[in-house]
Amino acid sequence: INTAVFISGRGSNLKSLYNFSKKKISPIKIILVFSNNKNAAGLKYAKEKNLYSIYLRDKKIKILEIRLLKILNKKKIKLICLAGYMKILSYNFIKKFKGKIINIHPSLLPKYKGLNTHNRVLQNNEPFTGCTVHFVNNKLDSGKIILQKKIKVLRNDSIKKLSKRVLNEEHKIYPKAIIKLFS
Repeated sequence: INTAVFISGRGSNLKSLYNFSKKKISPIKIILVFSNNKNAAGLKYAKEKNLYSIYLRDKKIKILEIRLLKILNKKKIKLICLAGYMKILSYNFIKKFKGKIINIHPSLLPKYKGLNTHNRVLQNNEPFTGCTVHFVNNKLDSGKIILQKKIKVLRNDSIKKLSKRVLNEEHKIYPKAIIKLFS
């Protein structure tokens, strides 16, 4: 399945998905890496792995999305994996894309949608948190859940420690969700 990975930062989930894509059990082939951030470390990683990578930015979101859709169609992309992509896709883009769009989020949705999830989890003294892979729809972090992983919040957790443990689980769950999706 021709896959695009959308990133905004370091690309740790991109690395995990790339490694997964090289395994026999993987149904995906990463054809394209897109970023809205020209300084994203994940773009450097994509270049190292000889993955077709692009940075696009336009003040007019509609124009950017039209350009992006043309590239996705040309590359015959059927799956978009959002992996730390920090922009909200428009309903129009989601509707026009002829494939599936999935996202990984660092909380047990429907709790803690949006940003600063680990901070909110700790402030609210949650006993558990985790990560969720879900379909993208027109509402933020509200699409149908594909897979979740629950982890215990530890007494000595800081935002940094908790973030690192959740990210480690994200790297495991994203490939499992893709296998579940296409098996």
